[in-house]
Amino acid sequence: MSASAWAQNPSASQEVDAVYPEAHSLYLDLHQNPELSSHETQTAAKLASRLRGLGYEVTEKVGGAGIVALLKNGAGPTIMLRTELDALPVEEKTGLPYASKVHRKDDSGRDVPVMHACGHDLHMASLLGTATIMAHSTASWHGTLMLIGQPAEETISGAKKMLDDGLLKRFPKPDAGVALHVDNLAPAGKIGITSGYRYASADSLRITIYGKGGHGAAPQYTIDPVLIAARTVVALQTIVSREVTPGDVAVVTVGYVNAGTKNNIIPDHAELGLTVRTYKPEVRKKVLTAIARITKAEAEAAGAQREPLIEHYETTDAVYNDPALARRLRSTLESALGKENVVTAEPLVVSEDFAYFIEEGIPSFYFALGGAEPQKFAQAAATGEALPFNHSPLFAPDVEPALRTGITAEVAVLRNLLSGSAEDLRKSTHQQSESSR
Repeated sequence: MSASAWAQNPSASQEVDAVYPEAHSLYLDLHQNPELSSHETQTAAKLASRLRGLGYEVTEKVGGAGIVALLKNGAGPTIMLRTELDALPVEEKTGLPYASKVHRKDDSGRDVPVMHACGHDLHMASLLGTATIMAHSTASWHGTLMLIGQPAEETISGAKKMLDDGLLKRFPKPDAGVALHVDNLAPAGKIGITSGYRYASADSLRITIYGKGGHGAAPQYTIDPVLIAARTVVALQTIVSREVTPGDVAVVTVGYVNAGTKNNIIPDHAELGLTVRTYKPEVRKKVLTAIARITKAEAEAAGAQREPLIEHYETTDAVYNDPALARRLRSTLESALGKENVVTAEPLVVSEDFAYFIEEGIPSFYFALGGAEPQKFAQAAATGEALPFNHSPLFAPDVEPALRTGITAEVAVLRNLLSGSAEDLRKSTHQQSESSR
């Protein structure tokens, strides 16, 4: 963060200074001891114990390793702040002195390296710093603060598991939800705001194409699923270019093709793995329908005796920022950080299962946290070279300015949302959402 931004609000700077050492200590611990999706037991325990020590009412094992922490402070809105708990099966190559060297068993029993390559460790550390400030300054807000530690974000399954475990029945339903995500698309010290769609929906498809196996030297006695798969891959790429209205966002990617065991054997089946990304529900429906139509048609055209199997095994809706909240909180963040440090962020086609909370009728504000070291960011901008993005083994946020900025931003947002009545907040967000989507 720039010196001018800190100078604008010296009291906020002092609050962050007081909590930063413990937040940074947690960050280092989590970074060196990451856990895979749906296995975040120690991660959740570390966060839960610290929140309980601050006076929060903490419930563990919600939807797996999920935690819910409540701090009730009189009448007012209920505001949710969410962080993710999980790391990725990535071997860290940052060269940092605190780099992860952890290996763990994944769900299939394979030994894999594990790394916080998506910044969830920074998110948790920021939440702890924010939680500490909010607990020590209850005169500055009123209502109920609801902190969520969500497991399995990387498999876009943890939010749904928490909801299925009664999150909104066992605990107060939030009047608004807040989350942040660090990346290298902006320098550390800056915040990015998007009104409307922030992240795309995601659909993971596994397609099995059935043929008739046989000798590679006698293809006339077979129905070749490899050839059908190849034709299908090419045909699928016409969906975005020829069926989606120009200007609407859609991505259809075939990430893998698996077939066969030997060069002179035509296999009896081939498998395709797809990811599909869109914003608008109607575009999503059109793309998924087209995938099924094309896949079945290519198999039929080749004389396949069995229709392809299309399995839809992972899904999440788009993350949509309530426009009223985005407009309201932009001015709040500009006051807290300095107008020059709050920018408009372009929507991304990556996905996030925070969308499950939004689909439950929780108006939300999901913002970007700059993580790039400012000099490296400027150099990359000058040369056109991209910095390592999330999920890269080289991804490493510039911790101190990013963490300080994250805490400052979260505290400012929460105090703003916890300053009025629940009724007024609900009325303004719902009216704006209905007129804008």
